[in-house]
Amino acid sequence: MEISKTTGLDANLYVQEETVPIDDGSNERLSQEDFFSLLTEQLANQDPTKPVDNDQMVSQMTSFSISEGIDSLNTKFTEFASSMSSNQALQASSLIGQDVLLQGNVGHLSDTSTGVTGVVITDQTTQDLQITIESASGELIKTIDAGTQSAGNIEFTWDGKDANGNDLPAGNYAVYAQGTQNGESITLPTAVNRHVDSVSFASNNQGVILNLDGETSVNLSDVIQIGG
Repeated sequence: MEISKTTGLDANLYVQEETVPIDDGSNERLSQEDFFSLLTEQLANQDPTKPVDNDQMVSQMTSFSISEGIDSLNTKFTEFASSMSSNQALQASSLIGQDVLLQGNVGHLSDTSTGVTGVVITDQTTQDLQITIESASGELIKTIDAGTQSAGNIEFTWDGKDANGNDLPAGNYAVYAQGTQNGESITLPTAVNRHVDSVSFASNNQGVILNLDGETSVNLSDVIQIGG
């Protein structure tokens, strides 16, 4: 004997429970139509011996119009800010795969990179300029003699090798610049190029965040220059 499984009565044959619509809060707002309806009722039911003062009525209408205008302006501004943020994030996405110049002294040597590049920043001529490369633990890796350099951004390139020409492993390395100005030894600020791996958009008003090689993140506003 063959037995088949039945699915029971059609669900539509049962008494359907009435659903209560969810109030989205829009009914709590007083529209301009509601305001004029109330105003009409007020005028229709006013005391003939004490009619509504014209100045009072105009004041009420003006206050409502101003309130409604400010509310509309806030809505438009919120939409505008959201649009600007989206456009900024879209434009920032074009930075993925590019190098950006950031003020600081930390460079990242990756498995695929040919070295670390950047600039030494000086506002006057510098003699005996030396650029030193150190490991993350502070070990001296290499010293680059740059001699005398005039004021401006002095570009440098480190090939990722130590003083003996050996290739160094991937990782973060520190760059320092020292020189002589007006007979005094001075440490000069540097800026280093970093590779952009991805872009994210922060939700806490930080704006666009660039995620760099070496698991470092910076704000888009920190970028000095795009491209090497």
